[in-house]
Amino acid sequence: MTTEEHEAVTEKVFPKKALNKRKKPRFRRQESWRFKRVTDRWRKPHGVDSKMRKKVKGWPLSPTVGYRNPKNIRGLHPSGFVEIRVYSVADLGGIDPELQAIRIAQTVGNRKRVEIMALAEEKGIHVLNPRRMREPEEFMEGEEIDETEDLSKGEK
Repeated sequence: MTTEEHEAVTEKVFPKKALNKRKKPRFRRQESWRFKRVTDRWRKPHGVDSKMRKKVKGWPLSPTVGYRNPKNIRGLHPSGFVEIRVYSVADLGGIDPELQAIRIAQTVGNRKRVEIMALAEEKGIHVLNPRRMREPEEFMEGEEIDETEDLSKGEK
């Protein structure tokens, strides 16, 4: 599926307004700009007199429910597809190529990955984590190793 086709499908399924998520502020940990020992990673302020906890004007904003993404795009991949994790070729059965994309599980080996990739390409399913693999012919049982190539490499 080309990018133009994908954009057309995405616009039809998900309104453009919903795809453009609001930009969220950078939530900073209280006093992280002041002390080197305090990391910038967000931690909820708990102090009794904490200005951030009290939401005093001029202090950085804290995360709240209002910053949540719209419900119709929550949990979608940035490409606009719904992610489906695939462990075997049988998992490709009920996938809608226009709305869903697959992510091949980490535990799947190269041989099964090649089969999944071939069937996904045949069905027009988008794969979110493709990677270069050996060809199916290279997985033939009883592969013979050509010793002359190995010896020539070792001698040089």
